[in-house]
Amino acid sequence: MHRLLTMKRLSVLFLSIFAVLMAGMFAYERLVVAPGDRCEAGGGWWDPEGKECGRPISIAEITGRPNPGERAAASAEKNRELVAIEDSLAARQRARDADAERQRIALAAQ
Repeated sequence: MHRLLTMKRLSVLFLSIFAVLMAGMFAYERLVVAPGDRCEAGGGWWDPEGKECGRPISIAEITGRPNPGERAAASAEKNRELVAIEDSLAARQRARDADAERQRIALAAQ
């Protein structure tokens, strides 16, 4: 009696199906999963639909505002600028007042 599925044929069939499935699994890992892992390890954002690695952009780069850690230093710098402007305006006002007082004294002396 000649059988179609002998033990030798079954073992070859099983090993070939196993080899194809293992190759598919490794190909899936290499082509689908690994690029996303590499992208995220490099600090990017992986888009699985478009298969693209995007670089996150800080809001500070777009708006030109300082980063939150630098906010206190930027605020202190702006405060120093405002104090300098106020001091220069006060000095101009004092000079104007002194000139007006000098002119009053000169008119009163005539």
